[in-house]
Amino acid sequence: MWEEGGSSSGGTSGGAAKAFLDMAKHDAVFNELMQECRHSAPGARLSAKLRTALERMSPRERRVLCDRKRDGCAPLFVACKRGNVEIVEYLVHVCDADIEQRGVYEVPDDRSVHTVTPLWCAAVSGRLEVLRALADAGADVNAGSDSGSTPVRSACFMTHLDVVRFLVARGADIHRPNHNGGTCLINSVQSVRLCAYLLEHGAEVNARDTQLKTVLHYAIQEQRVETVRLLLEHGADPALASRAGDDALRTACLKGAAQVVSLLAGRVRYPAARMADAYELLGSTLLDEFNDVTAALAAWRRATAIRHGGAGGPGGGYVAKRPVRAPCPALGGAREWRSLAELEAAATDMDALRTQSLLVVARVLSPDHKDTVFRLMYRGASYADAFRYQRCIDLWSWALQIRIAKDSLLSTDTCHTACALTRLMLDAHGGRLERGRGLPSFSDVLKIFNLLADDLPECQRLLEARPVFKSQADTFDRALRCVTHLVYLLHERASTRGERAAAAAAVTGLVRADVRSAHTRDTLLHLCVSRLNVIRSTYFADELDVTVSTARAAGVPALVAEPSRPS
Repeated sequence: MWEEGGSSSGGTSGGAAKAFLDMAKHDAVFNELMQECRHSAPGARLSAKLRTALERMSPRERRVLCDRKRDGCAPLFVACKRGNVEIVEYLVHVCDADIEQRGVYEVPDDRSVHTVTPLWCAAVSGRLEVLRALADAGADVNAGSDSGSTPVRSACFMTHLDVVRFLVARGADIHRPNHNGGTCLINSVQSVRLCAYLLEHGAEVNARDTQLKTVLHYAIQEQRVETVRLLLEHGADPALASRAGDDALRTACLKGAAQVVSLLAGRVRYPAARMADAYELLGSTLLDEFNDVTAALAAWRRATAIRHGGAGGPGGGYVAKRPVRAPCPALGGAREWRSLAELEAAATDMDALRTQSLLVVARVLSPDHKDTVFRLMYRGASYADAFRYQRCIDLWSWALQIRIAKDSLLSTDTCHTACALTRLMLDAHGGRLERGRGLPSFSDVLKIFNLLADDLPECQRLLEARPVFKSQADTFDRALRCVTHLVYLLHERASTRGERAAAAAAVTGLVRADVRSAHTRDTLLHLCVSRLNVIRSTYFADELDVTVSTARAAGVPALVAEPSRPS
């Protein structure tokens, strides 16, 4: 019995040892295989030693070994990326490697990472011979990436025309978009030849993505004039508008594409009012985005000539600017120029030109257009850099008002605006801004407080629905922290009995709404006394750490104390 037991124990030990040796051997072979796949020159074969080791394994062992991954990639995937067609054919036909096994591909241009098949990797890398070997072995030419992009669509992005031709010949679907609706044609705007090839093979020229943009929008955005001309010749509709309401002409103006504006004006019969708006918007872009005063004034002079009956306007009659908007307090009540003389009078005053630019954008695009808000924020930051903090506060307050009305405080952009504005006011009050003495005014602080406080209760109600989107909960808490700092500023900047009464009334109203933080359910009073209550703004470099409950703000807790229980 002891001998039998000893024999059994020895057999188990021997089997474990053999398994360990086999595992070590497989590890060594796999390491050598990955090394050669990564570093062999294009056209090289695997070494004789490695091929011998692989061919001594059973077919199942070879396949299992070739399915192993390192850094998210199997040997076949690495060989495809490197373009080693000899190694690819060996792994596919001798080792029976899985030709659909996905690996991790990092796009060199934007460093984005995608999970894709070996054929997709070969297509993007421009490895035509590898592509042919995989297709001959039966690989799926329409296997998409994790973002839904097919090999042919991604090859279009890389402008591999020979790869695109091969894939189309093998049955690749050039009409299939990715998850965002992006088509092969949209990915090809950088190449007139590639666009022409796709159009010849039936690509839909007016297909739209999830932003409702067509290929014409993207060609204009990149100022590809010849591509735009080709698309128009093949029936691209310049009247189709994106989700933001931008058609081809407006997109060209927003991108400063003067050549495209001229091309569209020559092909489409736009009304005089539309062309005047276009040249005014183009001039605004040339001034704001390219800092080209000469080109901006030239565009504005042309628009003025159109409005007064020249350059295509109706004979003699003035084309009024529509819609007519009331003077904006944030811009000092300024109005747009009407005559050429008024424009020339402003031409020597850069600040006046910047103001005119904002007036044009707000009228032509509407105040709630994303480009309008962006330019308000950018111009406000420029004023802050020039120590003109009140102008910055005025513009950012307007931008905050627009964003709250359009997107609510749960929007990340809205919260960023609130944080930047609160941070600026805290810096001004704390004496950390050069030439910021006397700021912020009590009226500005109260205005911003009311903007945030009026929207917080409704946002809190929206967050009661489950599940809660974490990003929106985080944004809500950041906005609530801004409010607590504004409470501190209300207390500090109130200098008269009336101002103190207005501050108390505003804060009491918010306290009665019982607004609490989304994550920890902290009240306003908890946040005011917390040392963790800080403002972080992406518009400024360093972090501000201001505790609301300081000795100087001893009166603040009284303003935010919990309301009495009803009797």
